[in-house]
Amino acid sequence: MATFLIGLVILFVGAAIYGKFCEKVFGPDDRETPAYSKQDGVDYVPMRGWKNSLINLLNIAGTGPIIGPIQGILFGPIAFITIPIGNVIGGAMHDYFSGMICLRDGGTQMPDMVRRYSNKGVFTVYNIFLSVLLLLVGAVFIYTPGDIAATQVFGFSGAVNDPTTWIIYGVIFVYYLIATVFPIDAIIGRIYPIFGAILLFSAVGVFIGLFVKGYPLLNLWDNWQSATFNYGEYFTAQHFIPVFFITVACGILSGFHSTQTAIISRTMKSERQGRMTFYNMMVLEGFIAMIWAAAATYFFHNNGMEENNAAVVVDSITKEWLGAVGGVLAILGVIAAPITSGDTAFRSARLIVADFLHMEQKTVVKRLMICIPMFIVAIGILLYSQKDKDGFDMIWRYFAWSNQTLAVFTLWALTVYLVQAKKLYVITLIPALFMTAVCSTYIFVAPEGFGLSSGFSQLLGLLVTLIVFGIFLVWKRKKV
Repeated sequence: MATFLIGLVILFVGAAIYGKFCEKVFGPDDRETPAYSKQDGVDYVPMRGWKNSLINLLNIAGTGPIIGPIQGILFGPIAFITIPIGNVIGGAMHDYFSGMICLRDGGTQMPDMVRRYSNKGVFTVYNIFLSVLLLLVGAVFIYTPGDIAATQVFGFSGAVNDPTTWIIYGVIFVYYLIATVFPIDAIIGRIYPIFGAILLFSAVGVFIGLFVKGYPLLNLWDNWQSATFNYGEYFTAQHFIPVFFITVACGILSGFHSTQTAIISRTMKSERQGRMTFYNMMVLEGFIAMIWAAAATYFFHNNGMEENNAAVVVDSITKEWLGAVGGVLAILGVIAAPITSGDTAFRSARLIVADFLHMEQKTVVKRLMICIPMFIVAIGILLYSQKDKDGFDMIWRYFAWSNQTLAVFTLWALTVYLVQAKKLYVITLIPALFMTAVCSTYIFVAPEGFGLSSGFSQLLGLLVTLIVFGIFLVWKRKKV
């Protein structure tokens, strides 16, 4: 338990110090925000600070901070340290600067930011990754909440040939369409506070349960061989670097978040709300990730590793610790999290396509012209994931890698911005270099990638990182 508590101290104390530091580097001021200067009643709408914060939390907190840590804790108690450190200096920093730069630049979407702070080739590759990621997010965040709702709430089979499965998927799809097309304050702004309260209830309830149950979580200095699992063996065999940082993803760093902070940059009343809205909400997501990582060790300790299924872990923990009613509310929070990320993933995709095509979005017909083709593609991905027994696992792995690769593009764009603004760029450069190495090494070593040996993959990952760093140094020398 001591390592877990140390991790929480690192998370919250580190966030208080580093978040303030990031704010000082960027330098928010009192200029008019796009919510007022471009107000259109659809996407540019001034909203209260607390509401923006809750919406942003739900936008970014999908199943990632739940499923990722449940898988990531298999690497051992080191997860309790790497999650908070990565969150403070990586993920929260990434969310803050991406959101604030979009806000400062007039509420631009991420492709516009990347295009402005990179070159045509990088921008083209980024757009490909972004399009794939947003569609995968939409499909994944229909499948996961639909599966949990079917099996853990309603008691259905969740099987592909069960009509109830597709009825639940259909209901989620209809909601996504409504939330994507309607003005942001008409649907999202009204129901997200309720979803946010449920999500926080589930997280706090499980957190309290950790201490009530009193299960002694492993520490870094303990023997990593528990009664049911050898964490040390898994740590070595599964390649902690890079696999851990791809698996945990949203609790540490997520490229998807930059597409969501861009949405909120259009509804903020003041730049000074940025630290709470962007940085602190990512820290809160890191807290949720820490809670579920700890809860998963309790589950595995009592049930073994045979049932290594996130839906089963969540259902068992919430109902055992919070009772029948509390368990249902907690499950609803877990279901709401991916749904409230899925709807804004489609909303982001709509805005990005609209900006690319220079298509105004004040009329419903124009919005539907973009939304309907996107939903057709997402349905196709969902059908594949259900038809093939390994389909969802494959989609999830590609989603995780694409997500972190997108973060690499964002971190390099942030670094270029800070160089041009003559600000302290090293705070984004170091995470950019690290994640370049992680993502390139992963695709070389992963079975769904090139499937090369670990040592050779790490060598290639290092080579890619050095090449990218060299290109950056050459550019910087010319710029300066």
